[in-house]
Amino acid sequence: MNDLNTKTISELATIIQRDWSSKGKGVNFAAVPYLNAMRSIESVNDQYGFERGDMIVRYFLGNAGSWRGDVAKAVKKELNARL
Repeated sequence: MNDLNTKTISELATIIQRDWSSKGKGVNFAAVPYLNAMRSIESVNDQYGFERGDMIVRYFLGNAGSWRGDVAKAVKKELNARL
């Protein structure tokens, strides 16, 4: 988890999906569209349709409260740092 700052948003989305799904409950339904959009962007400066990448990440974080654990804490910290 030390190299999160070298990962793209898309790569972080893969980590999120893998970790959140491994907890047995699956990704929160409200976070799914934003997580899917994050798979298509490389940075918070990218566009996804009419939406800015930073807003997609903000919306994801706003709906990711139920994702917990060490990986969640590290990835959320990294996403917030990029905002």
